[in-house]
Amino acid sequence: MSPANRTHTLRTQGLGIRFGEFQAVSDVNLSLEPGARQALIGPNGAGKTTLINLLTGVFKPTSGSIHMGEHDLTRLSADKRARMGLSRTFQINTLFPSLTPLLSVVLAISEREGLGATWWRPLKGCTRVFDEAHSLLGIFRLDSLADVPVSELAYGKQRLLEIALALAAKPRILLLDEPAAGVPQDESGELFEVIAALPQDISVLFIEHDMKLVFRFSRRISVLVGGRILTEGTPSEISADPRVREVYLGSSHHHA
Repeated sequence: MSPANRTHTLRTQGLGIRFGEFQAVSDVNLSLEPGARQALIGPNGAGKTTLINLLTGVFKPTSGSIHMGEHDLTRLSADKRARMGLSRTFQINTLFPSLTPLLSVVLAISEREGLGATWWRPLKGCTRVFDEAHSLLGIFRLDSLADVPVSELAYGKQRLLEIALALAAKPRILLLDEPAAGVPQDESGELFEVIAALPQDISVLFIEHDMKLVFRFSRRISVLVGGRILTEGTPSEISADPRVREVYLGSSHHHA
């Protein structure tokens, strides 16, 4: 493996997928560096969620490849990718509405450790699982809500819990598809502050429509248009790119 490849935790080469005659994603070369805080932006219908689904194994590509470090993920199942350290959020409220945040995280940690159905038993050896769960809830500022049923949490807190559960798998790469969607504006900044402050050994790729959040919290931005990468760069480079302004930001946005 070349030195250049070692510096990227996740990379795609010529990645594409067709649905019948429709080429949803075409020839995408994307790279995520260790510790990345990278945004994937683009107009509606650009293929952003489709690309995330390709990366996580929900869809199988028609062309191209996906690598994580030296591993070829292209044909691996979503479960195998998750076990190798590729994690994404899922809607927790549809799964554990009656559980508390603490027990939800304990369950996720127990799943990672292979404890399976024994997670709930009052075993002395589970103390460290509960300790880790409390620690994770602290990172996401959910410690004071540890024993409140998930269904009673404010929506923004539920989204934070979803990310906490994804983190319980100890991923190397975290993929977030609009983590602040539906979250009140005064809470979305808090959510992204938590994401930005995640440990540096976790690389984050996120889709986000709110340009203020993108320019405030990403260190690198990839712009997807018509299923292809139009350009990539730092927030200041993307802000100054006239092609990006034309297709996405519009003349009313000024982020220079």
